[in-house]
Formats: sequence, structure tokens, C-alpha cells
Amino acid sequence: MSTPDDRHKATGAPSAPAVSHGVGPWEGAWPQDPRLDPELLREGDRRNVEDRYRYWSHEAITADLATRRHAFHVAIENWEHDFNIGSVVRTANALGAAAFHIVGRRRWNRRGAMVTDRYQVEHHHPDVAAFAQWAATAGEGGTPLRVVGIDNVPGSVPIETHDLPRDCVLVLGQEGPGISPEMLAACDVVLEISQFGSTRSMNAGAAAAIAMHAWVRRHTFGQRPTTP
Repeated sequence: MSTPDDRHKATGAPSAPAVSHGVGPWEGAWPQDPRLDPELLREGDRRNVEDRYRYWSHEAITADLATRRHAFHVAIENWEHDFNIGSVVRTANALGAAAFHIVGRRRWNRRGAMVTDRYQVEHHHPDVAAFAQWAATAGEGGTPLRVVGIDNVPGSVPIETHDLPRDCVLVLGQEGPGISPEMLAACDVVLEISQFGSTRSMNAGAAAAIAMHAWVRRHTFGQRPTTP
């Protein structure tokens, strides 16, 4: 099926006025596609979405994403910095996470997510016990999701050499304190990101991106880790 961009080009109509990002109002014959939003067709689409979703309604995009999401989830515990939270949500959206989870403190300023949180499934768990209870039956067919902590604590395993499970939830604690003792006890395994500089911990949003991309490399591209 052709995309709105393809059909826009196929009309042969003059290009819409230049915009700093996105696309301008639709020009040419009005498309007959129920996924498209009439207001966006009239006004242009400058949202932070992939080109294949230009002019699509919010409902159409979320419905399509629901058919493409991966098997991994990502969870954060007691994070305090809004822009770090927004960064994780934005990366979770980009990499197709099944859902984003907040354990503990819930409120956050969503500006850091660049509006991508509107397209991401979000869940809140008031405490670790509630989160662990959810994970116990959240896998395919009611099976458990493996809880994979990401933290550089004693006994953690390098993420670069660990074979990440397909059905899992990646859990990250806030910068500084890291994952709580209660959450560590709920984890099936705790992985660390190898570091080679002087700082003890990297930015939490960056760590989340590395962990999620490690899952994508393993289960989307079939890149198995090797032990040096």
C-alpha cells in the first residue's frame, strides 16, 4: 500500500511551502484513506513521527504500533529527573518497546519525551511488590516475564556477554542510588554496562538506551553475544 508521502508525490502538484520539519498541507486530490487525519491534511503534519505516519491520526498510529511492538518492556524505579524519564520514553517508542513502566514515584513533566509518550503504552506500579506481581504473569500466555536489572552492583554480569531473554522487562534505577534492594531481590539477573573511564555511573537515559538496543541487536538482528 502506498504511503501518504508517495501519493503526495504522485499527484504532480507543486510542493507545499517549505517547513522547518514535517510536511505542509496536502496538495492535489484529497486522499481516501481512513487512517489519515483531515485536520493534518489541511494544516500540515509537523509531529515527531516517522515519514510513513505522516498525516495519520493518532489512533491510526497507535493501532499500527500495537502490531509491531517487541517483546521487551522497560521500567524505571523512583526516577527524579524529568528529562531522563522523557529520554527513556522516547527511546522506548523508537525501539518498539512493548510498554514503559514507572515503579514508585509517578509524576513527571512530559516535555522531555517530545510528545512521543502519546504513542507509548505506559503503566504505573505503586511499589516493587506490585511490579513483581505484574511481571509474574505478564509474559506470553500468562507466563512470567524475566526481570532484568541494569546496575553496576557487586555480582552483576556484563550486558555485552549475557544472552538477554526475549520476554523480559529491563529495570533501571535512578542515577546515584541505582536500583533499590527490594527491586534487586525481584530481579532474575542484574546486568552492568561495561565502563572504561573514571565516572562510576553514566546518564540513566543513556544506560536505558544501551540496554534496549542490546535487546534489539539480540532478538531483531540475531546477534548473539560472545565471551572474550
